[in-house]
Amino acid sequence: MTGPRLALAAALLCSCTSPVADANSWWSLAMNPIQRPEMYIIGAQPVCSQLPGLSPGQRKLCQLYQEHMVFIGEGARSAIKECQYQFRQRRWNCSTVDNTSVFGRVMKIGSRETAFTYAVSAAGVVNAISRACREGELSSCGCSRTARPKDLPRDWLWGGCGDNVEYGYRFAKEFVDAKERERNYARGSEEQARMLMNLQNNEAGRRAVYKLADVACKCHGVSGSCSLKTCWLQLADFRKVGDLLKEKYDSAAAMRISRKGKLELVNTRFNMPTQEDLVYVDPSPDYCLRNETTGSLGTQGRLCNKTSEGMDGCELMCCGRGYDQFKSVQVERCHCKFHWCCYVKCKKCTEIVDQYVCK
Repeated sequence: MTGPRLALAAALLCSCTSPVADANSWWSLAMNPIQRPEMYIIGAQPVCSQLPGLSPGQRKLCQLYQEHMVFIGEGARSAIKECQYQFRQRRWNCSTVDNTSVFGRVMKIGSRETAFTYAVSAAGVVNAISRACREGELSSCGCSRTARPKDLPRDWLWGGCGDNVEYGYRFAKEFVDAKERERNYARGSEEQARMLMNLQNNEAGRRAVYKLADVACKCHGVSGSCSLKTCWLQLADFRKVGDLLKEKYDSAAAMRISRKGKLELVNTRFNMPTQEDLVYVDPSPDYCLRNETTGSLGTQGRLCNKTSEGMDGCELMCCGRGYDQFKSVQVERCHCKFHWCCYVKCKKCTEIVDQYVCK
C-alpha cells in the first residue's frame, strides 16, 4: 500500500483514539458470509457498516479497500482451521463458540493460547491478500516485485508472477493492528500490556509468512530437458506457517509491563524476544473444567488416547477425572484393486474399535 491512499489510511487510523470495549473481533468475518468483491459498490458505506467485529479504524479501511474484505475473511478462516489442527490434541483445542467473538471469553486472558491465535490470524491475512494480488483479484496490487535473489544462477529467468507477500504484509499490518493502535490506555496499565502483547504477536505472525516464502522455479525445454528455468517468489504451504508458530508458542516469553510502558521479561535470565517470537502476559488456565468466567470449555466428553503419555493421553486430557470406554464401528475402504482401464474398485471393511472419552 503506497502513495496517497496509504497516507489517507494512516490519517484515518490516527483519528481514532477512543478505547474499544466490545468483545467482537474482525475474526467474525470468517464466520459470516462476505460478498465477492465484484458485488461491492465502491464507496458504499453501508457495506462496511454491516460487517460485524470491525473497529472504527478497520471500518474506515474497509471503505477504502472493500474488495479486500472477502480475502480477509478467507485469511481468518484458514487461521482458525490451522489453529484447530495445531491444538487438536490439547485441552484447549481452539474451539469457536459464536459468530461475533469467535473464540469467546478465553481471548480476554493474555495467555500463550491467545498469543498463538493472534499470530496465526495475522499470518492468515498476509497469506490470503498476497495470493489475491498474484491472482489479479485486487486492483491495488499485482504480482510480486521482489528483487532477483543474488544466489540465483545467471541463466535462470526471474520474473514469473509471484505471491505479493510485500503488499500482503503491509496491508495486514495496517488492518490487523488498527484495533490496537486506536486504543489509548494509561502508561504501565494492564490494558496497555495486553495491547503491546497483541501487537507483538501480530507482527510475529506476519513475519512467519514472510520468512517462509521462498523461490519456486519451473523448467522449460524440449521433452522436459529443463534447458531454461523461470523462477518467482512463492508462499510456503500454510501448514508450515502453523508449525513454525506452534514452535514459537512452545517457547513463548512471559512478559510484564514496566512503569515506562514497555514490555519486559518476567524472568530476566532469558533473552529478550525478537519480533519473530510470541509473548504472553497472563498464565494459562488449565482448561480442565468448564468456566463461564474464563471462557474455558473444559474437556468433559473429549476423546483421549489411552496409551499416550502426551497431552492427548487420557490421564492429562481428562485432568485425572477418569474416562469412559465405548465401542464404535468404523467403516473403511479396503482390498482396493486397479482394473484396466481405468478405475479402482474397493471393498468396505467394518472394524469395531475401542474409544475413550473424558468424564
